[in-house]
Amino acid sequence: MTGTAGARRRGRPPRTESADTRDRILAAAREVFSEHGYEKTSVRGIAKAAGVDAALVHHYFGTKEQIFEAAVAVAFAPALDAPEALAAGPLEEVGERLTRFVFGVWENPTTRTPLLAILRSAVNNETAAAVFRRLVSAQLLRRVAAQLELPDAELRAELAAAQLVGAALMRYVIKLEPLASADLESIIRRVTPVVQGHLTQP
Repeated sequence: MTGTAGARRRGRPPRTESADTRDRILAAAREVFSEHGYEKTSVRGIAKAAGVDAALVHHYFGTKEQIFEAAVAVAFAPALDAPEALAAGPLEEVGERLTRFVFGVWENPTTRTPLLAILRSAVNNETAAAVFRRLVSAQLLRRVAAQLELPDAELRAELAAAQLVGAALMRYVIKLEPLASADLESIIRRVTPVVQGHLTQP
């Protein structure tokens, strides 16, 4: 009986608990990556935080890189609405719409925590950075560029993203003052013209 129970814990879980277990592991992974970054996070640590055997983490997600990518994809999902935000008004106001959208995602505690995990990990580890680049390039920047219908659209989208990610990094991760405690509306007013220029100026 002991051997059977042990094998079940280490192997494939019953189907009835699969979805709940997978979600629990993913939530734990986001928290652990956020707290410790990519390099200092282990599959064993994720398993401990989720209250499962490490074999289950491997079963659902594979390697640590694959777990990180799954966690990033879920955390990054709100940002994928950015192309729709760009399309919801005139081109001359696209910089403000995108700036407000991005800072809105960062100001929301629910989305800020996993995004902090992504940025901290990507800055410090090349594997995590590669995952971040794949996701940003394939799922966000190309879609933003498609909305612009302008020459060098992908470069424009990347420059606008660099401006916004850089500002977010300084405000929410490095917490450089006075940017970290500055009024959000004042930041938006200052950043918007730069983003607008990247997206639409000749």
